[in-house]
Amino acid sequence: AEEIRAIETAKKILAGDDVKGNADTYLPTLLQLRSTSLVQATDEMPVTVARQRAVKFLQSQARKLGSRALLLVADRAASDPFAKVKKMIKELILKLMEETNAEADQHAYCTTELGTNKVTRENKQEEVDELTALIEKLTSESAKLKDEVADLSDAIAEIKSKQAEATKIRNEEKAANTKTIADARDAITAVEKATKVLKDFYGKAADASLLQNTNSGSESLREEMRVLERAPYKGMQAGSGGIFGMLEVVLSDFSRLEAETAHAEEKAASVYKRFMNESGENVAVMTTEVEHKTNSRELADEKNAAAKKELALTQEELDKAENYHEKLKEECVDTGLSYEERKKAREAEIQSLKEALGILGQQDLA
Repeated sequence: AEEIRAIETAKKILAGDDVKGNADTYLPTLLQLRSTSLVQATDEMPVTVARQRAVKFLQSQARKLGSRALLLVADRAASDPFAKVKKMIKELILKLMEETNAEADQHAYCTTELGTNKVTRENKQEEVDELTALIEKLTSESAKLKDEVADLSDAIAEIKSKQAEATKIRNEEKAANTKTIADARDAITAVEKATKVLKDFYGKAADASLLQNTNSGSESLREEMRVLERAPYKGMQAGSGGIFGMLEVVLSDFSRLEAETAHAEEKAASVYKRFMNESGENVAVMTTEVEHKTNSRELADEKNAAAKKELALTQEELDKAENYHEKLKEECVDTGLSYEERKKAREAEIQSLKEALGILGQQDLA
């Protein structure tokens, strides 16, 4: 400031009549050159001061903000022509404003895309989890139904095997009983026939013996023989049951055998019929269950196949969303300063450049 005042005073002195007037007369060329140099020096002083102030301000702000852009402008302002420096500052302000707007657009884009992608990834992951759980459930259900069908099939096979065995035994038993009854009936017939033969024989023998007696007593003897014939035969020896008694016992045994065998056959047939009906009903119920469970398993397998197909598509969509998220992270996720911090720093840089431009612009008003 003192230098400027000194130059201004010297300028006034040189402009006076003592110097300028005489110089116009005696030293016009030399004085003109020196006067011009002094005037130029005087005119350049405010520019130099403004440049220095602007440089110091920019350097200070560069250190404060950690801005390489401001530091670069400060370096250029210290050496480049004044007009060029002002133009550079204006261009840099414009550039920073454009970058600010572009980053604002990018920030809005990233905010929207990251939010949408997050919702997509969460939804797809939820769908994948649900489909995975469904597939596990259907797989388990199919396996359970398969085991149940196998158990029912085994039970049906076992019942049918028992039915076949029971039928075989029943047929054999029925054949044996039928033969026993037939044999008993044949025996009864034979015993009855033998008894008749003997009775006829002894009846005739008695008649022949009586004919040898007197005629007077023949009728009474014949009547006695008829009574004896009708009476049970007690044998040919005293105290003995005789042949007729034995035949009666045999006849009774065969009759009892026929009756007992017929009763046993009827009871066995009834038991067999009841077993076959009950087991047949069980087989029918189990067969229906097998059909139902088989259909249920086939339906579960169809749903399982559809779920697996849907899971593959959903997993593919989730993978795409994950890959896009990785891309967005590289493009959008801040690894250093946040968007707000960068925005604040850039605004501070712009304001610093405007203030520096203002400092330099004061010379234009001087």
